[in-house]
Amino acid sequence: MSDDSQVEIPQSFIALFIEPGRSKPAATRFFIAERYELCEDMANLLTQTAQEMLHGLGITEGDVLQRCFQGLVVDNGVFNALEAEWVVRRLAELSQWPQPAALVPAP
Repeated sequence: MSDDSQVEIPQSFIALFIEPGRSKPAATRFFIAERYELCEDMANLLTQTAQEMLHGLGITEGDVLQRCFQGLVVDNGVFNALEAEWVVRRLAELSQWPQPAALVPAP
C-alpha cells in the first residue's frame, strides 16, 4: 500500500494516534491505514455475532458491546484498548445501536 492510498480514514480513528498536546499523529499514514482497515473489518465481522448474542443470550445491546470489547482487549496483542473501543463504537454504529457510555476492561 502506498502513502497515496485511496482509503479514507475517519478523523475519529486518526485521533487514536495523536498524543495529548500534539496536533499530528505519532504514526505514519501507512501504519494508521493498516490499523484502520483491520479495525473496520473487525467491526463489520462482529455485526452478525453481536446480533446472535443479542437474541441468543437475551442480553442488552450495551452488554453485547461490553462483551465484544472484553473479547478484543484480551492479552493477545491484536488490538490495544483504544482500537478495541473504536471497533466497538463502530460496531454500535453499524448495528444502529446507541453508543456505549463507557467500556471498561476486565480486571
